[in-house]
Amino acid sequence: MSNRFESVNPVAKLAAALLIAFCLVPTIDWVSSGVALLFELIVIPFLGLGWRRFWIRTLAVWIAAPLTAVTIALYGQTSGQVYFEWLIIRVSDGSIELAIATALRILAIGLPSVALFVTIDPTDLADGLAQTWRLPSRFVLGALAGQRLVGLFIADWRFLNLARRSRGVADSGRIRRIPGLVFAMLVLAIRRGSKLATAMEARGFGGTTNRTWARASQFGFTEWLVVLSGLAIGLTGDLVAIATGQWNFILG
Repeated sequence: MSNRFESVNPVAKLAAALLIAFCLVPTIDWVSSGVALLFELIVIPFLGLGWRRFWIRTLAVWIAAPLTAVTIALYGQTSGQVYFEWLIIRVSDGSIELAIATALRILAIGLPSVALFVTIDPTDLADGLAQTWRLPSRFVLGALAGQRLVGLFIADWRFLNLARRSRGVADSGRIRRIPGLVFAMLVLAIRRGSKLATAMEARGFGGTTNRTWARASQFGFTEWLVVLSGLAIGLTGDLVAIATGQWNFILG
């Protein structure tokens, strides 16, 4: 199942994550987010990520949700019975309900986004955006090239540190040497960017003719199923919230 899902067009995965967020962002209530999260937890195991990979990749979301909930519980809008009050801190029925709804909302939007993007290859995503969504090839390929350079940026930072340590100038004053490292990285980035721009222009990336693609980006039944699944999850949460009277529209 893992290999099969990884072969799904990345544009479909992106669209599914955006549709879930689009449905859940206009409201803050625990019902819509809770229902959507329930369906997501049922679907995610079938993505073939493996539980270890899933927990590692989504750890930041699991940490952010309760921390945000605690903050809102302490400082959120006060309504109903007040359970604790000290200075500007006030814990009440309203702030607790809002905290729960916010935590569920973060999980319902964040977990599927991370789980879907884990299996996305940047090159496949660029192919899909340019061929399926018809985004300008110059923008798509420029973004892809920039993304590919992130790994080189990290490697350059590491090599600069090792080079300075080999010369004995990095054994102390770590804070003081950061501006020098940043300037050196800026110089390297400008040089590499200039070379990359020249190389891309030599290969016709700045031309006005229609671009051809080495790999065709297919968008078929499986991709539509992924997109419709994301829409169904988001809409189901909204409809249940409306039916139970918990819908809390915040964009009006």
